Amino acid sequence: MKPINQAQISFDSRSVNEGFGRAAVAAFLSQLDPTVADLTDMKTAVSEAVTNAIVHGYKDKRGTVYITVKLFENGKAVVKVRDKGCGIPDIEKAMEPLFTTGGEERAGLGFAVMQSFCDSVRVTSAVGRGTSVTLTKYFDTKQ
Repeated sequence: MKPINQAQISFDSRSVNEGFGRAAVAAFLSQLDPTVADLTDMKTAVSEAVTNAIVHGYKDKRGTVYITVKLFENGKAVVKVRDKGCGIPDIEKAMEPLFTTGGEERAGLGFAVMQSFCDSVRVTSAVGRGTSVTLTKYFDTKQ
């Protein structure tokens, strides 16, 4: 199925830019006329994905975070958050609740949060090449 609308943005992997990524996606998704709850869910999921790219993907170096948003006629929204950072050696382990490589200040709940707010979460990664997180959510377009 071909998207009815799409957008792409990229920005430096600085923590101050996380809010920009979240707000940009929310602004684009607003054309689906989502409920406040659904929009908040996606903002939270995108925030977690962007934070993972910044904190874990690039660790102590600077890189670029890429976001693509695609909207489909059936109310389906697909948001892809991608980095070209260090990659994830064991995706299954990384997606376990409470697992983190970020030290004591990280809860290890990012993927669990994304999964709870989206209809599907798909993660692909290659060590040394980066990670892509694809968030899919269906919005009720018959409100």
